[in-house]
Amino acid sequence: MCGIAGFCNAEFDWYENINRMNARMYHRGPDASGIWAADDKQVVLGHRRLSIVDLSSGGAQPMESHNGRYVIAYNGEVYNYRDIKNKLIQEKKVTAFRGTSDTEVLLEAVSAYGLYETLKMSKGMFALALYDKKEQVLYLARDRVGEKPLYYGFIGKTFAFASDLNSLTCLDNFNKPVNTGILETYFRYGYIPAPYSVYEDIYKLEPGKIMEIRAPFAQCSFRTYWSMRQAAYDGQNHLFRGSEEEAAAELEERLKNAIREQMVADVPVGAFLSAGIDSPTIVALMQSLSGRRVKSYTIGMREEGFNEAEIAAKIAEHLGTEHTELYITPEDARQVIPMLGKMFGEPFADSSQIPTYLVSKMTKEHVTVSLSGDGGDELFCGYRTYQSMERIWQKTRKIPWPVRKSASGIILHTPWGKSGPLATRARLLGASGIEDLYRRSEIGEGLSLIAEDVRRALAGKDSCDLCRTAMDDYEDGFLPEPVHNLMLMDMLMYHPDDILTKVDRTAMAVSLETRVPMLDKDVVEFAWTLPVSYKRQGEVTKKILRDILYKYVPQELMERPKKGFAIPLHKWLKEPELRNWAESLLDKRKIKEQGLLNADAVCRIWEDFIERDIWRRQIWYVLMFLSSVNGG
Repeated sequence: MCGIAGFCNAEFDWYENINRMNARMYHRGPDASGIWAADDKQVVLGHRRLSIVDLSSGGAQPMESHNGRYVIAYNGEVYNYRDIKNKLIQEKKVTAFRGTSDTEVLLEAVSAYGLYETLKMSKGMFALALYDKKEQVLYLARDRVGEKPLYYGFIGKTFAFASDLNSLTCLDNFNKPVNTGILETYFRYGYIPAPYSVYEDIYKLEPGKIMEIRAPFAQCSFRTYWSMRQAAYDGQNHLFRGSEEEAAAELEERLKNAIREQMVADVPVGAFLSAGIDSPTIVALMQSLSGRRVKSYTIGMREEGFNEAEIAAKIAEHLGTEHTELYITPEDARQVIPMLGKMFGEPFADSSQIPTYLVSKMTKEHVTVSLSGDGGDELFCGYRTYQSMERIWQKTRKIPWPVRKSASGIILHTPWGKSGPLATRARLLGASGIEDLYRRSEIGEGLSLIAEDVRRALAGKDSCDLCRTAMDDYEDGFLPEPVHNLMLMDMLMYHPDDILTKVDRTAMAVSLETRVPMLDKDVVEFAWTLPVSYKRQGEVTKKILRDILYKYVPQELMERPKKGFAIPLHKWLKEPELRNWAESLLDKRKIKEQGLLNADAVCRIWEDFIERDIWRRQIWYVLMFLSSVNGG
């Protein structure tokens, strides 16, 4: 796990700026720093290193290929690098390697097979910049699912990129305004989905993509080497034909293979452990593969209804892991919350970012790599929302579409349809299909209050029409099973742009590498071949994962409602110190001067919370937005 940065056609002091970019992402790689510049200084690469595999100088970056043609700055891990290394040796593409790093293997594979073919055979999480000195082409690439971030864009005539958005904003001539066209989307979801960022003309490279920019470095082109949408389509058109027992056995073997590869490191490895299904499954399989006690980590809270640490401890005891837990307090939250704006670099408002940061911080005290169970809900039908959407749609679809559409429009234009339960029902009533229903369900009352003012403020701005997301562009009925369409929509946007963003930024803030076995290519592609009945049966979610887990953990220990990674945020924000922090951001005069949000609407929502105890999630969205754009 590392950080990468660089630029082409620098209109500033290249040496000073690349060092500044590296310094801004020190947390992503505190072990070493490196830079490389072409002879004419037209291409400059920077790297911060968190040493995981090959701790020697043999793994230092940026790294040049044996033949001197390519140079790479690379963030991440290729888990099957040993297989690729053996292939290179067997085919006599390479006679010997200088070190033992996956970076060198990746670079030599590119020399032998080209970047496209190399990425297709690589399993891992990564973001990379590769410069072909012979052809004068810079390539950027991102892993299949979007575990590792990569921002890019033109700043004047300079093309720049970085793992951390803060490494772009520190460039001498960076003066990009806030991307107002994405604000309504942010206030709907609480995050900014790819390919957009909070700044105009600065983008996130989308998962599974290769970007190419040739000298004179003025225009980008893109190519897809792997597609989640295509993987889902292919899987659902070639369904697994075996029994449920055979499917569970196949999935278990694939997960074990992924975990076996992801446990390889030259530093200590552990795992996050919750009281759900996903992470206990990962930890159980880790322990079955390990000759020593696996190190597991959990956080809990004293507040009733929010604590799962006791159950997690019982799971750890049964599995025999070396378990560590931390109970977080309001004081912990007070220390973390003001740091979040700078930590993420742009507005991000999934409040589970707070416990995720705290468990990462605790885990880093013991290990450098931690495996997690992320991906189970989206791949194996774990969210209860999927069931509720199906139930609502079964009722809604009985009313003819023209009648529903007209009724929805009429209600939403009445005074009673502006907010409250009636407005929610009216929005859902107007859905054209279950996918549209899912999109509409994301709109809350708090968003309505803010979004009307946002729309009004943005009237006539072209950028509004350009910010379309994977949810907006999803082809309704793309997959045969309605619930699979909802799962795919989440894998295309919510999972990479919320879940994986949260885990990457919080873990990297403390220099902890996180790995996600459920997102292994072979696991993901197999998951899409499974019928819904293997994933969910009645009220039982993630059925196939439970079938695996119950081989290792007693079923009665797991059969209870999952609380999730929720925190009593509404309670904490009313305590004096955090309330003062919030109200310093919500200064009406400052918001008006900034001109990005309607100050009256924002303050009205806060007053509803403080005076009438009306909590809306958009309160946190506003606070995280203002914290980010105001510099933390």
